[in-house]
Amino acid sequence: MDLMQDVVIIGGGGGGALLGIQLSRKNIGSLVLEQAPGHPQGLRGEILQPNGQKILDRLGLLERVPAHAIRPVRYFHFRRVGGKRLCTVDYDMLPKPYNRALVMWPNIVQQTVLKTLEAEKPEAVQYDATFTRVLRNETGVCGVEAEIQGKSVRIGAKLVVGADGPFSTVRQALGISAQLHRYQESYLVAMLEGQEEFTESQYFVGKRTILGIFPGAGRKVYVFYMIPSGALASMKQEGTKALADRWKIIYPDLSRTFDTLNDWSQTAYMGTGRVRAKTWVTDGAVLIGDAAHGMNPHASQGRMQAMVDAEMLGDVIETCAKTEDWSAAGLKAFEVRRRQQVTMLQQLADEEVFFWNTGNPLLSYLRDRVFMTIDKNPRLQYQVLTATAGLRETPPFSWLDRFKAVGLLPDSKARHVPNHL
Repeated sequence: MDLMQDVVIIGGGGGGALLGIQLSRKNIGSLVLEQAPGHPQGLRGEILQPNGQKILDRLGLLERVPAHAIRPVRYFHFRRVGGKRLCTVDYDMLPKPYNRALVMWPNIVQQTVLKTLEAEKPEAVQYDATFTRVLRNETGVCGVEAEIQGKSVRIGAKLVVGADGPFSTVRQALGISAQLHRYQESYLVAMLEGQEEFTESQYFVGKRTILGIFPGAGRKVYVFYMIPSGALASMKQEGTKALADRWKIIYPDLSRTFDTLNDWSQTAYMGTGRVRAKTWVTDGAVLIGDAAHGMNPHASQGRMQAMVDAEMLGDVIETCAKTEDWSAAGLKAFEVRRRQQVTMLQQLADEEVFFWNTGNPLLSYLRDRVFMTIDKNPRLQYQVLTATAGLRETPPFSWLDRFKAVGLLPDSKARHVPNHL
């Protein structure tokens, strides 16, 4: 072997780099291999939900995120295309201090995590490093081979962590089967210069139409627009003005802001898919984040769940290091602790895709009724919000709640909201 580590982490994204910090602070030797040449750049939408805020706060990282790159948002308004308000979700229902969604500048959280890892343990992250294969011995996985700055390097490790996204090459190399579902719709993300006063998030739903608009720090405005997967090329042929005109029809109040869209470099394409790996662990290896359980962005929890993975896996790895048990059985505690919440969120996202993206008039009617019921029912609103915020592991609605949400049954406890989680 050219190098030896306790843990090798493939992928320095939302979960991988955070796990690197955890292990460094636990005095467990680790190396993060990141394919990119440096810190992430470019446009991506980023909302830090309360569960993600808690994790960063516990690690002392939330206070390191530059304040000028954060916009706390209290209200999320859901509207029908055309303007009618259906529902308002109020994050102030949640316990302080994590009772806001934080709209972040692109990549600012990941840059903060990587800078912290580099400062605390400079040798713990290696950029321009491409995973090529896993190494095995008679007991299981014992390391990896990677191309690092053009040179083939063999790294021995007691544990290999695949944190390399939904198309994980680590998962493939381990021979772990996975269901990869591609949704028919994807998203176009734009960051614009706000021209109007805009402080509360707006989410428009209509016949196969979704437009989300979120205020960012420094008068920045994020736009999330649902488009058919594969439609970007034809949309670019129509030009940015045609796209801005579509948005102005949906939400004319921000017409001047939409007019600042004049170049496709202000946008980014975000494909959508769901990953369900058959197992997350094997002898000497484990999958986290999208490599194990990618989900549709409707859940608003993709990155957050990778962070939760990192936090919980760090504790499991600490136990494995003490017992010198790196077997699938020793690692299984991680998967057992995480599966329930991840499965719930994937199912919730799929239900939202089914109803929110629909072009069926009956389903649209039911969707709007549910929104309007939630608007008047604090109990149901709280349950949905705690799922979106990542603060619950069970589904927000029971079957009885579903009948109440569409107005088929009265709810005698509609005003009952827990005073703590």
